[in-house]
Amino acid sequence: QLDALFEALRLAPDETSAKILGNRLDTFFSQTGSPSADLLTARAAIAEEAKEYDIALELLDAALVIAPDNLGLLSRRAAVKYAQDDFGGALADLGEVLTREPRHYTALVALAVIMRELGDDKNALAAARKALAVNPRLDDVKDIVDQLTLEVEGREI
Repeated sequence: QLDALFEALRLAPDETSAKILGNRLDTFFSQTGSPSADLLTARAAIAEEAKEYDIALELLDAALVIAPDNLGLLSRRAAVKYAQDDFGGALADLGEVLTREPRHYTALVALAVIMRELGDDKNALAAARKALAVNPRLDDVKDIVDQLTLEVEGREI
């Protein structure tokens, strides 16, 4: 099922179809299979929205004890760590997500954003290109690729 979703996303004929397929992938990755982990995740989202990042992180850590293989939880935890300016922690979580699922395009986009913020435009460009290969309908990422291509590779003569 996962391979079929990714293939359909890659071949999506329009933005609306890509959005629907992206939402289905997000749902797939966020399913923990545990009501307890789901409750912790919901509370983490509330804490994150209130910018209570330490609490959100504790709740996500607890959810990951229950559902350690859940890529959605790892990705969310990376986002919280990024919000705390813990780039190393965010990169570690994103690395784990991408090791388990190299097509996780939201993790690839997050990686591109962090690498760019750290001044590593070459790796930011590589991550953004990988994200576009998975989901070619990411218009914001296309803009980032265009900008980074100029900065990293220069303008063609």
